[in-house]
Amino acid sequence: MTPYWDCDFFSFFLLFFRRVFSLFSEGPFASDEIQLIVLSAVALSCGLLSPFLVLKRMTMLANSLSHTILLGIALSALAARYFWGGQWFDVPTLLMGALFAALLTALCTEMLTRCFRLHEDASIGLVFTVLFALGIIIVTLYLRDVHLGIEAIMGNVDALQLSDAYLPALFMATNGLIVFLFFKQFQLMSFDVHLAKTFGMKVGLFRYVFLFLIAATCIGAFRAVGVILVLTFLTGPYLIARLFSCRLGRLLIWTPLIGVGASFLGVALSRHLLNVHGWSLSTGGLVSTVIGFMYIGAKSFVRIRKKYIAREVRPLG
Repeated sequence: MTPYWDCDFFSFFLLFFRRVFSLFSEGPFASDEIQLIVLSAVALSCGLLSPFLVLKRMTMLANSLSHTILLGIALSALAARYFWGGQWFDVPTLLMGALFAALLTALCTEMLTRCFRLHEDASIGLVFTVLFALGIIIVTLYLRDVHLGIEAIMGNVDALQLSDAYLPALFMATNGLIVFLFFKQFQLMSFDVHLAKTFGMKVGLFRYVFLFLIAATCIGAFRAVGVILVLTFLTGPYLIARLFSCRLGRLLIWTPLIGVGASFLGVALSRHLLNVHGWSLSTGGLVSTVIGFMYIGAKSFVRIRKKYIAREVRPLG
């Protein structure tokens, strides 16, 4: 039985920090703590990339990945059936197919942008529809009777295992290291590509690196928390942080932290509603809702503050 069974919203935090300070000597990780670990890792890995993604107006790339990976999953299932007799037809195989489709999506988007001079949003829309349609065709023709392991992309925050934290933690460390080493290059690429080329920077190489990081991070997170929550972590925390800061360095700090804070609030709220009211609600859905309300509250605070400052500095007479 989880030690948080009788906790309400505030006592959840008291018990959690008590267990942290005692180094969890009261027992192994509870399900709520595993949720916090996985969600925090996903929030950190997405938050390190989302400022660059939004600045480059490529947020819809993550949404397109959530659909086009159906093609990779279908191809991997088809290969497992006809070439390996289905013996490799498991979640790791499906994830490898999904990663292949994600990389294909990113590369095709980049090629259309560079070779055909399309805007990035137009390229994403074209690649998204074509690859998603191909995936549907393959599933309809050859895989009607096969369970494709939808959990590979939909996730289930309420049934997480500690092993689900490995991929998000790996990409969190990888993203943090690459952003730390190549911060100036990513910064120039996001704000002024022509200036970056003038300085002799290999813009194409860093764009491919960035697209690979986005694709790999999304695939690693889809398996654990699902599509909707990944998209929320890629946009919501950055938009909240952007209301209070314009400096990219600060945004790279505050964006992941806001995502982690929203994860804590969402898990605590889920436990409170279950224990106090008996409502068994999706923890992932609650985290997304919390981020939405955080943005509304932050936006309202900024507007009220601007009106107050304008009234205070209004000239007399």
